[in-house]
Amino acid sequence: MPAPTVDVMLPFYGDPELLRRAVRSVQQQSRTDWRLTVVDDGYPDDSIEPWFAGLGDDRIRYRRNAQRLGAQPNNRYCIEQVELPYFVMMGADDLMSPDYLDTVLALHERWPATAVVQPGVAIMDEHDQPVRPLADRVKALLAPKGTGPREVGGEDLVVSLLRGNWLYNPSLCWRTSALKQIPDSADVFDLALPVAVIADGRSMVVDDHVCFRYRRHRSSDSGSGAAAGNRFAEERRYFAAEAARMDARGWGRAARAARGHVSSRLNAAVQLPGALVRRDGAALRALGTHLLTR
Repeated sequence: MPAPTVDVMLPFYGDPELLRRAVRSVQQQSRTDWRLTVVDDGYPDDSIEPWFAGLGDDRIRYRRNAQRLGAQPNNRYCIEQVELPYFVMMGADDLMSPDYLDTVLALHERWPATAVVQPGVAIMDEHDQPVRPLADRVKALLAPKGTGPREVGGEDLVVSLLRGNWLYNPSLCWRTSALKQIPDSADVFDLALPVAVIADGRSMVVDDHVCFRYRRHRSSDSGSGAAAGNRFAEERRYFAAEAARMDARGWGRAARAARGHVSSRLNAAVQLPGALVRRDGAALRALGTHLLTR
């Protein structure tokens, strides 16, 4: 085996069968210079650790947290364990196509100054069937236009991300050195980290060759949080801080995009009918506040 060049980090708390399928998709990569680290955040299933022990694959490491950290702290812990030149923070219910690493690492080699590669992504539901819900149709409208691999960056890219996050974070392949220059962020793998990296002067390569399958299902943490309205106060704080940072940088258009956070507001509007049906007063107040407050 060649020396590994890419860390595939896989934070886990969820369905063990989907986890096993995600791991197998990494094992099926045509490129073999990877190392997979699974960080189990204490999921209550005794079959998981023996399954990993039986794989007999030295490239795969299984670690279990002594106590549950929660999603964001576990993501942060995974970043701290990255050592190799490139890394991916894969979702435990997503799937890599066999040519995923071939594709993203070739693009990093073609653009040696880029910080991150966003490949083409196919969306599937909990039954592996292709779907294209509203959120993903909006992402497609917001993403940079063009065909084939292209390098993007600067204020134009930050404006588009602050208007609406069109990235699929579990599919991103990062250059580790780019992240080591960025201060710690509470939102390590949402919008904050890509925006910080691009504002630091790095670029992104976007490609439309589909080599990653991203799963959307109703039981996801992000979906339930949006429906309850309990994540929007955090988003407002982030956008307000980002607007101030962009003003200080002299990026006026990016600051206005952060203050407007149009896609985030639209997301709140989409959740309102469900909150009305449930007669959920707390959610209605949270969603209405986010929709109306700049």
